Amino acid sequence: MALELQILGWAIALGLVHIGVAAAFATWQRGLRWNAGNRDAEAPPLTGAAIRTAAASRNFIETFSFFAVAVLALVFAERTDAATALGAQVYFWARVAYLPVYAIGIPYLRSAIWVVSLWGLLQVLKPLF
Repeated sequence: MALELQILGWAIALGLVHIGVAAAFATWQRGLRWNAGNRDAEAPPLTGAAIRTAAASRNFIETFSFFAVAVLALVFAERTDAATALGAQVYFWARVAYLPVYAIGIPYLRSAIWVVSLWGLLQVLKPLF
């Protein structure tokens, strides 16, 4: 199996971690009653790490779809190589680092990590052109 597909599998798991962490922070702020309830009323606004982890989760989901399609297309086209394997790994590890850095609230480092993950994604995408 191509390393890029293995990284895609790990990225799926990471996406679930992002969603779980964001949900845990939201529940911690809004309470278990809110989380277990019907959510018919407007939710109290999130603050601090809860809003940052929700934003990190949304950002992961936004970039993940591009990464997943690029990896699948790359493997389907049999265009994998050392550069695409490196790109997939860079994307994944940058996304791993992104969540805690965003949760803590380090703005410029967060943006730098996002750029690194974008570079990794572009390395995966490049052989398709």
